[in-house]
Amino acid sequence: MSSYDNNTSRRNALSRRALLAGFGAGTLCAIVGARAQNFASTPVKLVVGLGAGSGPDVICRIIADHLSRLWGQQATVMNQPGATGGIAMRTVGSSAPDGHTLLFALSSSFVALPEIQSTFPYNLARDFVPVGFVGEVPMVIAVSPSLGVNTLAEFIALAKQRPGQISIAVSNRGGTPHLTAEWLRIATGTDMTAISYPGTPQALNDVVGGRVQATVDSLPGLKGSIAGGSLKLLAVCSAKRLPNFPDAPTASETLPGFNAVGWYALMAPPGTPEPIARKLSEDLRTALNRPEVQDRLQGIGCYTRPMSPTELRDFISSEQKLWKPVIEQIGMKAK
Repeated sequence: MSSYDNNTSRRNALSRRALLAGFGAGTLCAIVGARAQNFASTPVKLVVGLGAGSGPDVICRIIADHLSRLWGQQATVMNQPGATGGIAMRTVGSSAPDGHTLLFALSSSFVALPEIQSTFPYNLARDFVPVGFVGEVPMVIAVSPSLGVNTLAEFIALAKQRPGQISIAVSNRGGTPHLTAEWLRIATGTDMTAISYPGTPQALNDVVGGRVQATVDSLPGLKGSIAGGSLKLLAVCSAKRLPNFPDAPTASETLPGFNAVGWYALMAPPGTPEPIARKLSEDLRTALNRPEVQDRLQGIGCYTRPMSPTELRDFISSEQKLWKPVIEQIGMKAK
C-alpha cells in the first residue's frame, strides 16, 4: 500500500473517531438536557444550616412548598445546624450532582466561614453551583419588655450604665445575628456579651424568660414573639424603614451606617450540570415571582430581588468586605 493510501486510511479512521466522539458528547448533552426538563424524578431535599423555627427555616419551607407544586415531587426541608452552616455544606457537597439535594445557603457560609475555618474543604462561592438568590432579611434588635427600655438609644445608655451585665442571645456562632450583636457592641463602645444558642427558639426562651436581656436575629424568626408582645422591637437594621413595618425605626437612625442583613441563596452540589442548574434557577424564579409567595415572604420581613450571576458575585464581595473587620476584631479569624 502506498504512503498516500496509508495517510488516507489514517485520516478516515481519525474522522470516524471524531464523529463517534462528537456523537457521544451530543448524546450525553441530550440526555442531561432531557433529565433537566423532566426534573424532578424523586423527592428533593433542601438542606438548611439552622434549626427548625429559625428565620431561614421558615423561609425555606415557604419556598419548598411552592417548588413541590412545580415539580410534582415533595421538596422537604432538612435541618442540619452547626459550624456556621458547615455541616449542611458538607452534606450537600458530598451529594450526587443531580439537583435532588440542594443547599439553602446562609449568608454567614459565604461571609464568615471562609474567615474562621480557612481549612474547610469547600468554598461555597467557588465550589458550589449557584441556583439563585432567594432574598434578604434585616437583622432586628429586640429586648425583654421587663428590661424597661423603649428605644435603641435607651438600651445603649443602659448598657453603658451596667457594663458587663447585659447579654444578647444569638443563634449560630459566626452567623449574621452573632456578627451583628458584636458589631453593636463595638460600635457603641459597650461591654455586652453575645451568647450563642443552637437556634432561635432556644435563644427566645431565655430572653422571654428574663434570663437574657436582649436578642439579635432576623425578622422572620422574631416576628411572632414581637407581635405577641413577649419581645419589644427596638430597631430594624435595614438601610431604611420597611414598607410593611413603617413604625419600626432603623438602627441607623441612632447609629448612622449601622445596616445589617442576612440573606440566602440556593446552591447545588459541585459538578451539577448546567442544564439542571438552569432548570432549577428557572423554577426558583417562577416560585419567587408568584404573588402569594411575595406576600408571604414580605409579611415576615424577607425581601426578594433578582440578581444576575455577576451581580450576585459583586454582592457577596461587598458583604465579605463589610464583615471582615468585625470578624477580625472579635478574634474569630483563623490564624
